[in-house]
Amino acid sequence: MSFEIALSGINAVNDQLGSISDNIANSSTYGFKSGRVTFASAYAGSQAMGVSSRGNSQNIGRNGGLVNTGRALDAAIDGRGFFVSRTPAGAVSYSRVGIFDTDKDGYLIDSNKGRIQGYAKSPNSTALGALGDIQIPTGNIPAQVSDALQYTGNMSAGWANQTLPFDQSKPQSFNHSNVSSVYDSLGNKHNLTQYFCKSADSTVTVHYALDGQALPATTDLKFDGNGKLTAPTDTVALDLGTPAGASPLKLAVDYGGTTQFAGEASTSRNAATGYPPGARTGVSLGEHGEVIVSYSNDQKQVVAQIAIANFPNENALAASSQTSWQATAESGAPLLSTAGSSMAGKLATSTLEQSNVDVTSELVTLMTAQRNYQANTKVISTENQVMQALMQAV
Repeated sequence: MSFEIALSGINAVNDQLGSISDNIANSSTYGFKSGRVTFASAYAGSQAMGVSSRGNSQNIGRNGGLVNTGRALDAAIDGRGFFVSRTPAGAVSYSRVGIFDTDKDGYLIDSNKGRIQGYAKSPNSTALGALGDIQIPTGNIPAQVSDALQYTGNMSAGWANQTLPFDQSKPQSFNHSNVSSVYDSLGNKHNLTQYFCKSADSTVTVHYALDGQALPATTDLKFDGNGKLTAPTDTVALDLGTPAGASPLKLAVDYGGTTQFAGEASTSRNAATGYPPGARTGVSLGEHGEVIVSYSNDQKQVVAQIAIANFPNENALAASSQTSWQATAESGAPLLSTAGSSMAGKLATSTLEQSNVDVTSELVTLMTAQRNYQANTKVISTENQVMQALMQAV
């Protein structure tokens, strides 16, 4: 009987050594979770039969450290949760490894070629679309025509009143000027110049020119005794005409916040909508899992948001590889959300999660396992010597 008990101990320690070796070998594997083998007494009825080992269980709940990679499509979950991907075979897999890339069709994939799951987003909406594969647009972004201009500045109270008729070619006929960039429907850039002329009643009349060509429209900016703008109280509809080959160009100009104080003239805001067409220059991730596409015209668009899964019992997930798992009946159904919401942690971008293996602890456990192995082999050796002595005595 002692042979069988000692042999069961050796087999159990062999399982433990396998787990320790696996941990040490994967101490540098991103997203790896350390495992351990637990022991229990084995009985046949009330009679002890040795020891049994229970399968390698991974410490999923303990996060590894974070390391910066500088790569725009790397991400680590700073908190709870798993990335969700659909493998080429169609199975849903969960992982903590955020090494992402795009395939030839523009789909966001993980290091195992699985398609990352997330919510589609419209550039002009905050609403989340349906859950599915994330496909990143590969083409250019079209031009957007300018339709609004917000201009805020100070019209100096020290300006002299203009007595000369306005003439854009004569600087002495206006007090100040400012240039804004606007875009037509084809994406062509145009310069809109505003010329500010002060009159006797503290009114400042604005004259306009597009690409050096004077426009017939004018706007009167009126101020009270405290230098605050009293008119216009709403946006000014400005017709800029029809650029060659493009659609009519019209702007809603907002002068809100403009003042007439002493001191130099200044401009605090000069922002027009619209932009030229642009080519895709890169893809990056945001801390809430936003998939952000950058273009050569300095525009950025959020095209999707990565889904994060949490489980009622994440320790019951079934390992499908060293760093990925699948849901089981014991783990419960995944609870899907976006990074930073509900129970899901935020994303640390350009960062990856390291293994949670403590190599020092593993080496200490290895030495303990070695002593246990030696003790069991000593039992077998001693019993063998006893049996030989008995046989010789007979």
